[in-house]
Amino acid sequence: MNAPEVPVAVVTGANRGIGRAITVALAGAGFTVAASARDPSSLSETVEEAGQVGGTAVPFGCDVCDEASVAALAERAGELGQVHVVVANAGIAGPTTPLHEMSLADWRETLATDLDGVFLTFRAFIPAMIERRNGSLIGLVRTLATELGPYDVRVNAICPGLVAGPRIEQVIARQAAALGITVEEARAEADRQSPLRRMVTAEEVAAACVFLASSGSASITGEDLNVTAGVVMY
Repeated sequence: MNAPEVPVAVVTGANRGIGRAITVALAGAGFTVAASARDPSSLSETVEEAGQVGGTAVPFGCDVCDEASVAALAERAGELGQVHVVVANAGIAGPTTPLHEMSLADWRETLATDLDGVFLTFRAFIPAMIERRNGSLIGLVRTLATELGPYDVRVNAICPGLVAGPRIEQVIARQAAALGITVEEARAEADRQSPLRRMVTAEEVAAACVFLASSGSASITGEDLNVTAGVVMY
């Protein structure tokens, strides 16, 4: 008897922060994870951590802003097995400057990564999910949930609050400088936004992702799941 096929999950931006935590969590939940980043050499720690929880993450280079690169990721991930879950996680924080001080180049880079990248990622993987009539996408929500519902493909969004880590520390440092206060004061102000008086961890976001990728969320689609330590309550 052949062994059952291990389901495949794809995570973009898997080399650090939330993406790494999601990759490790999905690997620990039994998925073979196609973990991608622009620089595949930056995925070594992600792959190692996935192995430490008894899972497998396979590194792939992918620029989500580039159509051909995303298509290649879809093809190579498909060679690992049937892709059941796609997490369009790759993104950049973008500039924290006031709009009138923002350069057009920074504006376009942010949109290309955070918007076009999600579009290109999902577009590459949706056809196979429709054909198989099964799948879970985490990113763009309501329109896709309506379009793909008849094919048993679910689409949900995880909306994190302030996630503790290097990226938010950089943002806090820039805000502190702009406001003329200390970094500690700026961080305390950020924590006060939450009823829990703290930021979210990447692992907490990853746990929500694993839930949405599981059969336990089979009736959940078109939803925004706020993981914000209470900053957003709806």
